Amino acid sequence: MPRPRRPPAMRAKLDVDTLVKIVLVLVALWLALSIVEEFVGTLAHILGPFSNLVGLVVLLILVLWVLDRI
Repeated sequence: MPRPRRPPAMRAKLDVDTLVKIVLVLVALWLALSIVEEFVGTLAHILGPFSNLVGLVVLLILVLWVLDRI
């Protein structure tokens, strides 16, 4: 006696369109991060020895903002 056929199980819950959109967002994010990396690298090269000073200024601004002094 043959086995009764089961309905095919759904292997994925995401449509192909959704997966394509996810991949497009990830590629756009990757490109944006590459651009930011180049900008930061160029800025660090231009500032040279002042990069630590810029980091301290950014840290000071963040601390003052957290303490609600700005």
